[in-house]
Amino acid sequence: MYKDLVEDLDGYSVEPDTFLDVPFVPTDEHVIRAMLQLGKVGPRDILYDLGSGEGGILIEAARQFGTQGVGIEIDPLRIADAMEFAADARVEHLIDFVEDNLFEADISEATVVTMYLLESVNIQLRPKLLKELRPGTRIISHAFHMGEWQPDEKLELSHITIFKWVVPAKIEGVWEWEGLDDRLYYVELQQKYQEVSGNAWVDNEPATLNRASLSGNWLELEIQAPNQAPVVFTLIVDDDDWEVVQHD
Repeated sequence: MYKDLVEDLDGYSVEPDTFLDVPFVPTDEHVIRAMLQLGKVGPRDILYDLGSGEGGILIEAARQFGTQGVGIEIDPLRIADAMEFAADARVEHLIDFVEDNLFEADISEATVVTMYLLESVNIQLRPKLLKELRPGTRIISHAFHMGEWQPDEKLELSHITIFKWVVPAKIEGVWEWEGLDDRLYYVELQQKYQEVSGNAWVDNEPATLNRASLSGNWLELEIQAPNQAPVVFTLIVDDDDWEVVQHD
């Protein structure tokens, strides 16, 4: 059904300053529950639903977990319905609905973002999501991908795919620290979203970077100097500050 609606759209624009004619299709309750589960939504989260429609995702999160939420919706009639449904569910004190364009709304407070848009809209939103959301924020999309930004997880559910991304910290560049063995570790990293590659040195001698895994602001590196056992570090990046944890 959604595919038919999409094909009926006639050359709509997804430029940031243009009204987005994304067709409204309610999300089934079992899909909502799966999205919240994949996003590990809990009572400490602030959930933003982009294109929130009648507020089903936010209402379910508030009812089940006491999650605070904000719905971004451009249609005032949908917002009116959503506010009524939230009141009926007695969770209106946890949820706010904002009439705004997806590209202009402030989403920086979110710890989880959900959306059921179109792949083309997701791709247009991608720079905003990466710029405004804090590292570690989970993004859950019903049915539609994010282009070249590959998901961290995905769930197949009754012929529907639900995608999950974790916003990565910016870690590209040079990092240098002293290990517990008093050796100097140095890495030069390249980054494409959460995918990391690079080179390593130990005491100014070339070493092997066996593994580099980034999730949010946690970067795990396995470095092996010649004729030595590999050493695993976790770099925890917080804005301009960072710390290194060495694992046994």
